Amino acid sequence: MAFDNIRLEKSMYREAGKTFTQVLESLDASENYRGTALEHTDAFQRQLSRFGIACKGPRSSQVEKFFATFQSAVLFPEYVARCVRQGMEENDILPAICATTTVIDAMDYRAIYSVPTEDEKSLKSVGEGAQIPATTIRTKENLIKLHKRGRMLVASYEAIRFQKLDLFSVMLRQIGAQIQAQHVADAVDVLVNGDGNNNAATAYAVGTSPIGGTSGTLTYDELVEFWAQFDPYEMNTMIAPTSGFLALLKLDELQNPLTGLNFQGTGKLENPLGAQLLRSDAVASGKLLGLDRRYALEMVCAGDVSVEFDKLIDRQLERAAISSISGFAKICDNASASLTI
Repeated sequence: MAFDNIRLEKSMYREAGKTFTQVLESLDASENYRGTALEHTDAFQRQLSRFGIACKGPRSSQVEKFFATFQSAVLFPEYVARCVRQGMEENDILPAICATTTVIDAMDYRAIYSVPTEDEKSLKSVGEGAQIPATTIRTKENLIKLHKRGRMLVASYEAIRFQKLDLFSVMLRQIGAQIQAQHVADAVDVLVNGDGNNNAATAYAVGTSPIGGTSGTLTYDELVEFWAQFDPYEMNTMIAPTSGFLALLKLDELQNPLTGLNFQGTGKLENPLGAQLLRSDAVASGKLLGLDRRYALEMVCAGDVSVEFDKLIDRQLERAAISSISGFAKICDNASASLTI
């Protein structure tokens, strides 16, 4: 078959604008395998099959299987990247808080925004020949900061050569989870403090107008008052640290039998006021962060997961950096707010 005759080279990782898998797909298109036993595989998975490398199950190969030949060693960086990416996607809350994701091929990015006045937000009838009300979209004054987050993979080949890939992938997924936790912390920081363009979220506190109650204590009344501050937006998502989860769990209104069954069975709390509740200790203790996920945040990515492929291929691990570059921009300034209990 076609995939048996492909010559694998390190240069496949250097093609501009393409990932390693995309380069393979250009040489061995998956559409050619429709109706065959390989229909549900991609070009990279077919290369693993070519060299007899099994990544999962009780018969998973040992790490040294990748380094049996130079060509099979070329596959190792992509395997590492895929495992790290899988760890980033597990329990990832960014899709639940970002309105859109922008992929760029640069390190600088200038976002756009629109801050309508009260007059512009009002619904007006337009008479014949009258001027139609306008909404102005502008570019932000300051560039959006992109952060490179990553981990250094340090391991001698002798230490892991006989380890099963199934187990090794767990270590790599953990690295991905750690990288993603840093990205989530960056997103929360932008939601709370803004993206450097004077657009920090409005901060409310229990016991301080317009939120009633007593500082240090959260009741259902204060939660409703916080929800009411989002007009004309909608508080459809809340991010809370562990302390915030505890405060919400203690509310009488959330202690009905159905809530208890759901929490005990799934570990997920019933959505307060219809808002999806997400847990992240990136939010400061004693605070709740509310947002309208449709309008609050833009995620900006500079490429995919990056792996130092030269070191992984030539030096068989030793030290190799794994990284991901992303940043976040506020879209609508008033679509997020914080509440200090």
